[in-house]
Amino acid sequence: MATNFVKYSQLINNSTKYAQRMKRLSNRIFSEVAIPTNSRSMKVVKIFSARPLHSNEEIIHYYPRHVETHALMLKLREYGLFRDEHQDFKEEMKRLRELRGKVKVWKRKLNQEQKES
Repeated sequence: MATNFVKYSQLINNSTKYAQRMKRLSNRIFSEVAIPTNSRSMKVVKIFSARPLHSNEEIIHYYPRHVETHALMLKLREYGLFRDEHQDFKEEMKRLRELRGKVKVWKRKLNQEQKES
């Protein structure tokens, strides 16, 4: 004697109207595509069934940690293990400016010195 599950699976495989309706109902219950569709429509179904992008860790944390990397490079530069040519150039220009006597004086700094004296 066949079990009820076997009878149900045989019923689903039949091509009667009742079997087709039961198959569609089963597909709806288990969140599958109810009516067979073409491959382009299945692509849309696949996209919408995927995990949302705003909750995907790979996309959220895609960019590197610029602030921490910059702080690390500054520390390595202090120790002499990293050479930042742009910063070296800026410091050299500032040193040459001081030698020529063209040091920039900020207004805020001038105001503080006047208040102190």
